[in-house]
Amino acid sequence: MPNPRDPAPRQPPLVSILRQGNFLIASIHTALDDSQLERFRHDLIDEVGRHRARGIIIDVAALDVVDSYATHTLRNLAHMAGLRGASTVIVGISPDVAFTMVRLGLNLNTVHTALDLDEGLAVLNEVVSGRGGHRFGSDQRTRPAER
Repeated sequence: MPNPRDPAPRQPPLVSILRQGNFLIASIHTALDDSQLERFRHDLIDEVGRHRARGIIIDVAALDVVDSYATHTLRNLAHMAGLRGASTVIVGISPDVAFTMVRLGLNLNTVHTALDLDEGLAVLNEVVSGRGGHRFGSDQRTRPAER
């Protein structure tokens, strides 16, 4: 029989935001409704300022659906982070999610993407160091200076 004095069992967090050096790594652990997505966006942008983060990785590997609102929110989050001085890389988009996004005409065209966390860190390091990468609003990749 449950003890009425015991607190309710803790629910696992929907999202975790960890700091690694100058970067923030945000993992979405389960599907988020629209209000939870807004809260995530707000909290992550606050963390960028609090930690003076130069980059963000958003891991969406646990998501089996990314709808138009989630896509819009992720794009806006990346743009807001950019205005605060942080580059964003989204990692972990599953093949099924990618297929559905393409079929529905959803895109993250101005946001860096990578296969997984390791590749995301490599992309973020490259972008932050200024050696290359995709820039907001540009379809051109930058190249290192020729010697």
